This record gives sequence, C-alpha cells and structure tokens, in this order.
Amino acid sequence: MQEKTPKVLGILGGLGPMATVYFYELLTMHTKAARDQDHIDVIINSRATTPDRTAYILGESSENPFDIMAEDARRLVTFGADVLAIPCNTAHYFYDRLNETIPVPILNMIEETVLRAKSLGCRKVGILATEGTVKTRTYQRVCEAHGIACEVPDDEHQRMVMQVIYDDIKTGRPADMEKFCAAAQSLTDAGCTRLILGCTELSLVKREQKLGPLYIDSMEVLAEHAIRTFGKTPIGFETE
Repeated sequence: MQEKTPKVLGILGGLGPMATVYFYELLTMHTKAARDQDHIDVIINSRATTPDRTAYILGESSENPFDIMAEDARRLVTFGADVLAIPCNTAHYFYDRLNETIPVPILNMIEETVLRAKSLGCRKVGILATEGTVKTRTYQRVCEAHGIACEVPDDEHQRMVMQVIYDDIKTGRPADMEKFCAAAQSLTDAGCTRLILGCTELSLVKREQKLGPLYIDSMEVLAEHAIRTFGKTPIGFETE
C-alpha cells in the first residue's frame, strides 16, 4: 500500500454492468460525508463487452478477457487512478497477473472477504459463486491460507447458483429464491456458519431480498475496504 493516502479510485467494471453501478452506489451511500467534496474521487471504466470470465476459465470460450482488462486498467492509471478496485469475484482469477501489469495497487476482494469471515470467528464458510470461481478454487486457496475450512455446493446446487446468476440476475429478472435458498441450505447443512456471496450478481440478491447476517457480501466488503483505504469513514455496514 502507498505511504500517502490515495486520492483517486479507479473501478475496473462492466463485469457485469449492474454490479459496477451497485459498487459505486455502495461507496457513495456508506461514506461518511457532509458535502460532495467528502466523497472519494472515482474514475469508472465499465466495458460491458469484456468477454465472459467464467466461459474462458472453464474452456468454453477462446476469448481471453485478460488483455481487455489489462488495457482498461492501464487506461484508468493514465487517467489518474492510484488504486484500482474490481467489483467482480471471477475476474480475480487474473488478479496476480493484472497486479504485475500496472504500477498501482489493486484491492483484493477475495482476500478481504475471507479476512472478514475470519474476523467474525467463522471456522467453516460456504462459497456461493460462479462455476469459474469455484473450479479455480479462488476462494478455497485463500481460505486455506488463513486456516478457515470452506465448502462449495455439489454439482446440482452449483447449477442452481449459476442459473440464478446467469438466467436471472444478468438478464434483469428477479432471482429464483427457491434455487438460491436450496443452494444456501446445502451449505449450512454441511456445517457452514457463514456463507460468502462470492459473485457480485449475488450481492444484488442480498440487496433485493434483504438477506440477513448469515451472508458475507463480497461487494460490501470491497466497498468498505476501499472507503478505509482512502482515509474515509465507512457508515451503515453490518459488522456482525
């Protein structure tokens, strides 16, 4: 992290577009501010045409999203961003490579979310995420590094999670809560005491359905971390 408090946040977004909108909304809603000038200066890049991350990771598409993400990250730096945030869990598959490509820090959504679970005393956490995030063990590796057991849905319930993400949220339809709750129940039945919403589309489910403290929202964690990184005071987040 830079010695001086950073001034401009670059959001590498569009992954998907509504998640980017919601992330900026969270930053604005949850920063303690008495005037416009008390908020974080933000530059948003929202390239909705970035190739699908999950499809590429699973080998279902040859369109590599990394080159476009790297190009947009460099553009954000050129425009003045001195810290970047990526409101997309699946895109963190490329985090290390992207971090080596640009000269400014990138906030790590996965790391911060797992650290939040640990701070809450969670010994076993469930992961609700895209198949790309699950198959690449993006969350599992970080959980292991921090000594937290984790569980992912079985194949049947993972298909339900993907249907909620791709067939519902990404198409602008309400989430099928029967499928969502079935997947969540399968994880709590396996002994998980908290469930990570490890896809930013699922963060929208939390907002719309007012999900309770069982769920750790990676988007909220990233927003709170960004606010603190920029020397601001976060307000209104659930802390327990």
